Amino acid sequence: MFYIAEAFLEGKGLSFSKHSAVIAAFGREFAKTQQVLTDFHRFLIEAQELRTTGDYGQLNAVTTDQATEQIDRAEQFLSLAIQMMGTI
Repeated sequence: MFYIAEAFLEGKGLSFSKHSAVIAAFGREFAKTQQVLTDFHRFLIEAQELRTTGDYGQLNAVTTDQATEQIDRAEQFLSLAIQMMGTI
């Protein structure tokens, strides 16, 4: 999802080096302006939180259900990107 968000931002000539900056900019440029549902911004925020948990939490800190949900959200995000290609 992060790389898809980066691609959305690149389409507007915006580039950032930090995950937090990409997430914030995506929210500002796309969710706040209602170009995409705010759910997609929330998906990014929650994915980043889980990534941090997975990287720095205890072993098996991310459950199978949480991982499955992230895969589903990533598929939704990719579908959105494909649908919006060329419109931004």
